[in-house]
Amino acid sequence: MKHVSRILSTYSADTFGVCSALYELGGMVVIHDPSGCNSTYTTHDEPRWFAEPSQIFVSALTEQDAILGNDSRLIADITAAAKELQPRFICLIPSQIAHMIATDCRAICRILEKKTGIPAFTLPTNSMHYYERGIFFALQKLAELACQALPEAAAPKHLPEAKWLSEEELHELRQGKGRALRVNLLGATPLDFSLNGSILSLRRWLEARGCHLASCWAMGSDLDTILASRDADLDLVVSYGGLGAARVLRERAGIPYRIGIPFPSRTAPSDDAACRDEKTACIIGETIFAESLARTLEEATGQPFTAIVPMETDEELLLPGTLCLTDEDELSPVLREAALIIADPLYQPICPAGAAFLSLPHIAFSGRLYEKTIPNLIEEEAFTDFVQKVQKNLGKLPQNRV
Repeated sequence: MKHVSRILSTYSADTFGVCSALYELGGMVVIHDPSGCNSTYTTHDEPRWFAEPSQIFVSALTEQDAILGNDSRLIADITAAAKELQPRFICLIPSQIAHMIATDCRAICRILEKKTGIPAFTLPTNSMHYYERGIFFALQKLAELACQALPEAAAPKHLPEAKWLSEEELHELRQGKGRALRVNLLGATPLDFSLNGSILSLRRWLEARGCHLASCWAMGSDLDTILASRDADLDLVVSYGGLGAARVLRERAGIPYRIGIPFPSRTAPSDDAACRDEKTACIIGETIFAESLARTLEEATGQPFTAIVPMETDEELLLPGTLCLTDEDELSPVLREAALIIADPLYQPICPAGAAFLSLPHIAFSGRLYEKTIPNLIEEEAFTDFVQKVQKNLGKLPQNRV
């Protein structure tokens, strides 16, 4: 059957993507759901939970509330908590039950605003989509809030088209400005970027190229910094979750955006031709991460790499050759033809015995199970070590076909 996981785990839900994106911004996020989802998010998908507090709540929807539509209890509970905690904003997000009974979360948010004087909004989640969709909606909303004071026609009509990140173009843009470029990182959450120093490495990479990190959406930047970042010169989209915000900032604030993650550039030595396989190597993961890594590893090893995206994405991000495969029955035939598979360890049970497997954990898929083993591939040393592992795994394949 389609959309059934017999062996594989599932990716984090869209509601958890919202929580991750808004975690550090001083707001209150309420998941309208029966008890249980909050503990799943905090214990599996949120590595900041034990070190950095945040106001993430669950409404504890009961069967009686669902049948009778008892929204008054929900409103009373949120109002009481908001008056005590004084969050910067209230975000009410429905999960499956609230979605199926058609809870009017927009009306509830309007009531909450009147009762508390605190901005309140909802997002179209339902816990039946993956985390990137939730991050997309949350960051898009932040961009709308950042641009709400701007006139509708503020953005210039002609902007550079969206393209993948290029160091040469980055240099040209900086030369044109005559100063350090102010850059927003869009789409950075621990679900895709582990707390292993990768965001700091991205900051250093930008600074080394004459850029200044204006804000990071949403790790390491507070709400005021994000809302003020509409004056930046460039947005760098590092995951699909940041694409909606990039489009709003382009249309309303006139900020162009580029796509990609700057893994260290390497060129394959001439003797690496002996390490090529007639089959491809596969990387399974989030769109921009998998495609950026595939391109860089192909340059570094001379081996063809195919990015496989098993979650929500957008056609604008898809490079030629990228595969969008969401089900086990779609993945298995492709993986049978792969020489090497790079993926979260929980994918290994469906990988063929004849293919080499290289573990690259993804918190959005396996939670914190392998958190301590996630390498910071933005750094030269870690990336070089990873490339060596790739080449070593390719060298282990039988038939001298590598």
